[in-house]
Amino acid sequence: MTHDSSQADMQFIQLTLSLQAGAMVQMGKIASPVTGKIERDLTQARATIDLLEMLHRKTKGNLSGDEQTLLDRILYELRLNYVDEAAKGGEDTPAGGVNPNPPSADTPNT
Repeated sequence: MTHDSSQADMQFIQLTLSLQAGAMVQMGKIASPVTGKIERDLTQARATIDLLEMLHRKTKGNLSGDEQTLLDRILYELRLNYVDEAAKGGEDTPAGGVNPNPPSADTPNT
């Protein structure tokens, strides 16, 4: 089964938007589409952001300008939201409330 380029482009966009939505649910920024409730799991949100960062690294030089811009924007937005949620403290954050290792393209994933 072969896929034309435009179908692969659309699938990449759908994948990145799906991961973005999942991370926003995991951070408690939007309600879960399954339960309708705000649920917060920063460990899982971090894992989803790390996955998007891996896609960013692995696809470098192989994305269209629009795809690259979309991925860059999504990662920027998710990192800001993650830091905001980590600063609030509570579930899945170390004592003191701020995760000392927020997701960043400048630091290696752990």
